[in-house]
Amino acid sequence: MRMKDTPESTEATGESALPEPAHAPPPTTQQLFLGFLGLGMMAFGGALPLAHRMLVEQKRWLSEDEFTEMLGLCQFLPGGNMINMSVAVGMRFRGVRGGIAGLLGLIAVPSMTVVLLGVLYQRYQNDPQVEHMFAGLAAAAAGLLVAMAIKIVRQLRGGLPTIAVALVSFAAIALLRLPLLWTMLVMTPLSILLVSRLRK
Repeated sequence: MRMKDTPESTEATGESALPEPAHAPPPTTQQLFLGFLGLGMMAFGGALPLAHRMLVEQKRWLSEDEFTEMLGLCQFLPGGNMINMSVAVGMRFRGVRGGIAGLLGLIAVPSMTVVLLGVLYQRYQNDPQVEHMFAGLAAAAAGLLVAMAIKIVRQLRGGLPTIAVALVSFAAIALLRLPLLWTMLVMTPLSILLVSRLRK
């Protein structure tokens, strides 16, 4: 018979059980502001991959499933995904104050940086080195998005049916160039119905 792991046996073997993301202590308003402030400072070329790393892997404020569900909601709502995410995460833990703190933290540094880069780009946009730099940033941002997409796909529940919904959505938007709004209006209810039936 295999004995269950106990704290004593864990310490004896030198192993430490990592805490589950959902069991992390709720962040304070200040922690929300500072967390999204750091995210806004580092998120050049797209914040979602870094948001996943901060919220799920580093801070452990959300679990993988919670992040995926919240991202789906934020993508369905109007506005920028990351803006919606900062408000949603903040309000989840600290209500309206948390939503405001997350939003202000996220946009503080990028707002000032965009103004500065806009001035510089307007002056040096015809410089070949500047063009190469922006092309490299675009490639790095694309790689980050692909890495995040792979992590999210791993969390899809229901196996083949839910993956099929994801592939159809991808084909409709990326290949067929269908409007995002109409694709979401059709695929979102379909995916909700499918997952609810699979859970039953």
